Amino acid sequence: MAEIKAGFIIFVLTIVSLVLIPLQWIAIKLRLPIQKKLPHVWHLIATRLVGIRIQQIGQPTVDRPVLIACNHASWVDITVIGSLMPLSFIAKSEVSGWPIFGLFAKLQRTVFVNRTKRSETAQVADAIAERMAEGDAMVLFAEGTSNDGNCVLPFRSALLGAATRAVGQENGSNVWVQPLSIAYQGFYGLPMGRAHRPHVAWYGDMELAGHLWGIFTRGALDVVIRWGEPVLVDRSTDRKALTRRLEAEVRAMTVASLLKKPVEKPESVEGGDSGDFESPEFFSNEEKTVKAGA
Repeated sequence: MAEIKAGFIIFVLTIVSLVLIPLQWIAIKLRLPIQKKLPHVWHLIATRLVGIRIQQIGQPTVDRPVLIACNHASWVDITVIGSLMPLSFIAKSEVSGWPIFGLFAKLQRTVFVNRTKRSETAQVADAIAERMAEGDAMVLFAEGTSNDGNCVLPFRSALLGAATRAVGQENGSNVWVQPLSIAYQGFYGLPMGRAHRPHVAWYGDMELAGHLWGIFTRGALDVVIRWGEPVLVDRSTDRKALTRRLEAEVRAMTVASLLKKPVEKPESVEGGDSGDFESPEFFSNEEKTVKAGA
């Protein structure tokens, strides 16, 4: 029965994609406003088909420009977050070459980052800042990699510089950065537990096709989304202090969601050494030790 359901999901998503892909391509070429909404429609349909149930705590800010800093456990994050509102993502450049996923990422107007060329840092940050200044909500998976869904890794500060660069796009404009937590809490209404959460997470050297099929056959995921308070950024904002603050808030919200308890206010992280949070790359290229099926 699960295989029949998975086949049905793939069939319907294929039909929906064949309809929406050419429409989105035309909208992007002609710079039509609907280019921001069509991917949102696709993600809404996908979450309903798979049976993903989303609980939102808090609200996304309506202020613009805005950069959303989020933790990252799986490709499912993209569909879940994409179903919440019209937005675009920031992704590593390798994604652009992936079969199917690369096409979808381009059609969602993703900004790609080449993690091997640090010389492009300013150029990419400017591209993100420009999109933000145009009113686009941009999502940054600030850990720079995915994990097993049971923790939040240190945030990378490099691309958060896009928020301060966006200040310069429009003199006198406010720029906001909003923390966002995503946590996978259960299957079919039952607690997922620490041991089973990696079956939803996609990380390390897991095969994408097999993981997709697993999600389609299991389905019925319970996901908790928590929006933190947006942070106002100006020219004087310290990027490293901002990174530490966002990381602490996202970690506190994620722990609260996984343990089903109130959010504990993180300790002050304004000061202190930020060396632990710096990385020579935008995205981690280290292979995780836990593999599919482990």
